Amino acid sequence: MRISRRRFLGWMGAAGAAGALPRAARAASNKVFEGYAGSKAVLHDITRCIGCRKCEAACNSVNALPKPEKPFDDLSVLETKRRTTAEAYTVVNQFTPQAAEAKRVYVKKQCNHCLEPACASACFVKAFTKTPEGPVVYNPDVCVGCRYCMIACPFDIPAYEYHKALDPKVMKCTMCHPRLLEGKLPGCVEACPTEALVFGMRDDLIRVARDRIQSYPERYLDHIYGEHEMGGTSWLYVTGTAYAQVGMREDLGNTAAGQLTSGALSAVPMVVGLWPVLLTGIYAINKRKEKIAAQEQAAAVQAAVEKVQAEAAVKLKAAVEKAEKEKAAAIDREVKKALADAAKEKEDKSI
Repeated sequence: MRISRRRFLGWMGAAGAAGALPRAARAASNKVFEGYAGSKAVLHDITRCIGCRKCEAACNSVNALPKPEKPFDDLSVLETKRRTTAEAYTVVNQFTPQAAEAKRVYVKKQCNHCLEPACASACFVKAFTKTPEGPVVYNPDVCVGCRYCMIACPFDIPAYEYHKALDPKVMKCTMCHPRLLEGKLPGCVEACPTEALVFGMRDDLIRVARDRIQSYPERYLDHIYGEHEMGGTSWLYVTGTAYAQVGMREDLGNTAAGQLTSGALSAVPMVVGLWPVLLTGIYAINKRKEKIAAQEQAAAVQAAVEKVQAEAAVKLKAAVEKAEKEKAAAIDREVKKALADAAKEKEDKSI
């Protein structure tokens, strides 16, 4: 059964006091997590990406997302740096490195599916989960819309459905988790014509990346992005251009988000427990404001209608009086004309 946000807040509002009792924060841990054995990942070889946007088209189709304003074969969108949105789980951006006569570089951006996700670490209702298969998935049935995940993500990925007022969700790439469970490839990987995207066991892909770096040192930097960043991710990158020059952060360090937030989250269980109460109060205040606004609007509409009706009655009365006066004047003119004609006819007969 799907639990609406309204019902959730109603239930949790009554239970808020109980939730305020001291307890350990479940959203994070200070233990080092090195990933699930056999976890899957994707290796993005930036040197092979040609910016064709076929990965975007495949993602759109697989996830049944709304079609973009410009078709996927329109490469003019690459001239503007884009980020993922609630309607586009992956985007390809174009960069021109600072080196002289450097060629354009294309980089695919999507959720990096961290081994210890910052979004999951910040979420006190466990709406985000790292699966044994590799993807980080989202459960909208328990989400309360706090959007802490959006603030926590170091890669600026989760996007909120602001255009949906009744039941908005946090949207992001799922690494096509349902397809993985069926033994299929992620849609973007399957559609890539240059093998810039490779899917497989994370450990195997790290070995593949290292082999490429060692075999072609003139082509690649000696660094696999995502192997250790933020404790490691399930989306790995190799490139021949400085990562900072292709829109990727180099200031994240290797500490997982869970280790960074475990102390802070465990120190504020009361805030976490009272959060639903706060949301319920805000919701009640907003509903009261909406009710008062609706009443004021209804009163204003009624007053406007009465004013229009009054003005219409005055105009109608004036029009009727004017018509009666014109009618009386017309009758008077006709009577006078008839009398004049009769007098003239009498005069003509007497001559």
